[in-house]
Amino acid sequence: MLILGNQAGTLVNFWSVLVRNALEFCREIVCAVPDADSRAENRLTGLGVRVVHYKLDRKGMNPLRDAHTLLDLTRLLKREKPDILFASTIKPVIYGCLAARLASVPHVFAAITGLGYAFEADTPLKKCVNLLGVQLYRIALRHAEGIFFQNQDDVDVFRRNGILRNNVRARITRGVGVDVRRFGQAPLPPQPLIFLLVGRLLEAKGLPEYAAAARLLKKRHPEVRFQVLGPPEQGPGSIPLDAVKAWEQEGDIEYLGKTDDVRPCIAAAHVLVLPSRREGAPTALMEGMSMGRPAVATNAPGCREVVRDGLNGFLVPVRDAAALAEAMEKFILDPDSVAVMGAAARAFAETECDAEHVAGQILRGMNVIQGVGS
Repeated sequence: MLILGNQAGTLVNFWSVLVRNALEFCREIVCAVPDADSRAENRLTGLGVRVVHYKLDRKGMNPLRDAHTLLDLTRLLKREKPDILFASTIKPVIYGCLAARLASVPHVFAAITGLGYAFEADTPLKKCVNLLGVQLYRIALRHAEGIFFQNQDDVDVFRRNGILRNNVRARITRGVGVDVRRFGQAPLPPQPLIFLLVGRLLEAKGLPEYAAAARLLKKRHPEVRFQVLGPPEQGPGSIPLDAVKAWEQEGDIEYLGKTDDVRPCIAAAHVLVLPSRREGAPTALMEGMSMGRPAVATNAPGCREVVRDGLNGFLVPVRDAAALAEAMEKFILDPDSVAVMGAAARAFAETECDAEHVAGQILRGMNVIQGVGS
C-alpha cells in the first residue's frame, strides 16, 4: 500500500492512526512525500513505514512543474508497484490518481480533505482556477475505486460539477478524526480568557474576521487575549506574515508562530476559534474538543458538522466579524460556560471523532481489513 501526501508533517500529524492500523493488515506501507522535512520523515519511519520522495510544487500553479510531478509520480508508482494507492490533499489526489492509471495500479482511493482555494470562485482568477480544477478532478477520479469525503457539502459540490461518476463509492468520514488518547482532557487554565485560532495563515481560515473581532472585544475587555497559532503560507489566498505581525503590534492578537505539537497551546487556552470560509473537517477544532475546549466557528461546511450550536460551542455567519465578536463575548460574560461546553465537547470527540473509528471506516472502505492489498 502506498500513501501519497503533500507533506511528511501532514501524514504524521493527521494520518498516523490510520498508518498504525493499516500496518496490521499490510505487508508493507510506503509513504511518498516531497523531500523537505527530515524530522517528520523520521517520525514516519518510526511508525514502521518506508519513505520515498517525489517532486511537488505544493502551492504553485506552474503547469510545467505540475507535469513534472505527474511524470515523477508515474515513475515512482511503476517502480514501487503498490496494490493500493491512497492519496490525500488536492495535488496528490489529482496527479497521484492520474499517475496510478498510467502505472496500472489496481486499487486507487482518494481522500478529499477540503476543496481549497479553487472552489471559492469569488474572483475572475479563482473562477479560472475552478474550471481547471474541475476538469482535472473529473479526469483524475474517473477510475478511482472509492473517494472519502469529510462532509456532505463537498460531495454535493463534486456531484454538481460532474466530477463523481454515479457508480463511484463516495464515503463520508469525520475527517481524519482525532487521537482522543493523545489529545486527552486538559484542565482549564486560570482566567482571563484566552481564545486561540489554530490554522495556516490563509484568508479562508477567517483570520481577518478574527483580528477585527479581537479589536472590537479588546475595547470592552482589554484583559482577554486572542492568539493565533499556525505556519505562514505562500501563494494565492495567503496572508503575509507582515500583516499578522501588524495586527500583533496593534495589540489585537498574539502570534505564536508554528509548532510540531499544538497540545500545550490548546491546554493554555480556554476556547478554540475558527471563522473559516469552508473546511473539509476542522481537525484543529476536534483536537481542541478532545482536550475539553468549546469552539466558536462559522456555520460553514465542515465546521457545522462538529460544532453543535449552544452545546459544545457557537456557530456564526461567514465573514461576519461583529457576529464572531458577539459569540466570543458570550464566554467572556459567562466564563462558567467554558467548562460546561468543554465537557460536552470532550464527549462529542470521544463518541464522534475518535481517529481509531475513522481509520477503521477508511480501511474497511478500501477492503484492507478484508485482506485486499499490501
